[in-house]
Amino acid sequence: MKPLRVTVSGIGAWAAGFETWPAMRSALLGRPRASAASETRRPTPLLLPAAERRRVPDGVAVALEVAREALAMAAERKYFDLRSMASVFASAHGDLAIVDYLCATLASDPTQLSPTRFHHSVHNAAAGYWSIATPSFGPSTALAAGDASFALGLLEAVTQVIAEARPVLLVVFDTPAVGLLARAAPNTALFGSALLLSPFESGELLPGLSLSLDARVSSDPSPANEAFRGLAASSPAALAVALLERLARAVETTVDFAMDAASTIAVHVTPTRVRTPADLHETIE
Repeated sequence: MKPLRVTVSGIGAWAAGFETWPAMRSALLGRPRASAASETRRPTPLLLPAAERRRVPDGVAVALEVAREALAMAAERKYFDLRSMASVFASAHGDLAIVDYLCATLASDPTQLSPTRFHHSVHNAAAGYWSIATPSFGPSTALAAGDASFALGLLEAVTQVIAEARPVLLVVFDTPAVGLLARAAPNTALFGSALLLSPFESGELLPGLSLSLDARVSSDPSPANEAFRGLAASSPAALAVALLERLARAVETTVDFAMDAASTIAVHVTPTRVRTPADLHETIE
């Protein structure tokens, strides 16, 4: 198949101890931290009113905050229409703590089930809060694909960028498993990342991605930085760390992500192109 090419216009990321993309990028590059990490339990979703920030579950909080960061980064570089922007929210299991609560309550005392927690349990809860908080009237996709959730979320978002010729926001997130669900879904950390993907433009001074589908067994997508391998293995969404590291290093490289036992998505990263004197002359002219 012909490679699918897009531009990365904005990036957002959150994990305990690395609570912005610049902080995570610096750590991925092995740079010492200016100060000790704060290790907050979860991010503050600044898109929501103060009262709502406290009520939303962890999955919604991390999804909204990384989405906000990616768009803030992109806003410094190029225009986009937030009200009509398409979005893809990918998570292997949604908010596992909420699902554990629902199952335990239904088994012990169904009459005590919380309506608020019930509506937080639906897989498109983060997408729903996103459309309310922004507000956005663009189409939104909520996707779950087990261990391949990041890979297929990325493929879905890139396909929409090319088919619709407009930016698409990709948000991936997972939450820690609790209770009996931890046996079936051994997620160990709260993680979220977001990429604002735009149509590819020749000469664009931003990183680019080129996706190809391969009928072969994928290579290990673990990050080269050993300190991040535990995080990358903490949930299906956190596999995004391997791609984030390649974007941070700004070198031309390829990383594979498995879709199933027999096929992969090969993601080729093109680093930010540096302006040459000729480019500067053309800009001035």
